[in-house]
Amino acid sequence: MKVLIVDDEPLARSRLQRLLKPINQVSCVGAAEHAAQAWEMIGTLQPDVVLLDIDMPGEDGLSLAARIAELALPPALVFVTAHPEHALKAYQVSAADYLLKPVVPERLQQTLTKVGALTRAHIERQHGTETKLAYQCGNVTKTVPLAQVYYFVADSKYVKAIFEHGEAYLDLSLAELEQRYTQLLRIHRSYLINPQYFSALKQHAGQYVIQLSSCAESLPVSRRALTQVKHALQLD
Repeated sequence: MKVLIVDDEPLARSRLQRLLKPINQVSCVGAAEHAAQAWEMIGTLQPDVVLLDIDMPGEDGLSLAARIAELALPPALVFVTAHPEHALKAYQVSAADYLLKPVVPERLQQTLTKVGALTRAHIERQHGTETKLAYQCGNVTKTVPLAQVYYFVADSKYVKAIFEHGEAYLDLSLAELEQRYTQLLRIHRSYLINPQYFSALKQHAGQYVIQLSSCAESLPVSRRALTQVKHALQLD
């Protein structure tokens, strides 16, 4: 897993580099002093994870994060800051995690383990086009093409993917999926759909639901998401 550090404080960058060294399968590929340098390094180094400070001179970390999220395959974002009051804004830009300084080594390792389920190391491509998601089935790692997933639903602490030949639990959030795969469509705080399976939008007893082809379930559409859903599906 390739990690890029972004922090304007030299001591903070050095400390994170030291904390990353003993973590297995993690490599620090660079350290940027400001947002402009970080943006350039993301393009050239293609990191899997960015450890990002928020309070920096010039463009701050939240603004940079919003730009990163628009990339076709953005790295996972982990904010590292001394300011807990920024947590809500951080998660609004789909941060994978939020660490407070001084960073505790065990906490950093837990975060990278969690984020690792979603990095490029866990995304396989066949013939340069087909994206696959990895999941655990007992002690065996299996994959499912993203194109075969009908929808994702938040289920307790996990997210469940419903696909052509079954279902699987993924150790990641809907926000992380939405950040990585911009082709997915959020229809409810607990549901993401693959729009290529969209069949119909119907209203029943005041509740809008979506029906997907090859899928028996009707999925709820929240009032908050309805306008965006109609626009995305060209139903305006």
